[in-house]
Amino acid sequence: MAPSAKPITSPVPESLYPTLSVLLLAVGLIVTASFFIYAATSSRKSRSLAKELITGAVASVFLGFGSLFLLLSTGVYV
Repeated sequence: MAPSAKPITSPVPESLYPTLSVLLLAVGLIVTASFFIYAATSSRKSRSLAKELITGAVASVFLGFGSLFLLLSTGVYV
């Protein structure tokens, strides 16, 4: 290895991986629950496609990053 090369490190400290995974997964599950409640309680005529897409995208991002940090905290480096 060249003397000027630096090892690749994570911008997030490894000690925060479990906390981040729990926090992000919890927020993702709450947003997912609000999506299902909205879909179940509103009538077909009063639903908003934009609201459903935004809520689904936000839930997906939080659950995706929560899953990533869960894998990282258990030692599966992806």
